[in-house]
Amino acid sequence: RTTVIKKLIFLALPLAQIAIGAVYLQDCPQQCYIPVYVLVCGVFIIFLLLLSCLPCTTETEEERQRSFIRNVLKCLVSVILVCWMICGSVWIYSVYPPNYNQTMAGDAYCNKTLYLFAFWTTILGNILFGLVLLCGCCVWGKLAELVYCVALALD
Repeated sequence: RTTVIKKLIFLALPLAQIAIGAVYLQDCPQQCYIPVYVLVCGVFIIFLLLLSCLPCTTETEEERQRSFIRNVLKCLVSVILVCWMICGSVWIYSVYPPNYNQTMAGDAYCNKTLYLFAFWTTILGNILFGLVLLCGCCVWGKLAELVYCVALALD
């Protein structure tokens, strides 16, 4: 029950991404993919959270198959999200610093709220991704060390 509440709290950022991406969809001619990037990130994160909220019981063969399909979907969405974040990073950092002034005739601009939101959420996402990779490497390293020690003990 508490994990569901935590996941509802984690919905705040992706909902904000969807809202800001939709509101400012036409407000960044300097790099028109930035609002699309923000909006799509929010949708994928919500989809990933919804997939993780589904029950994980695997008592029957049919439930095991559903669990397998759900895990494959989670992996697929995660890979797509990482690729999407790489694209978003390129789009965001390629126009840094953007022109926020939309009153100058002929100059492409990007809405300041949209750009700064995209910029900082992308930095946050990159940091979180780095931490997940670091923790994953540490876990795999400890697991490999444990397997090696067990193999030595069995010899």
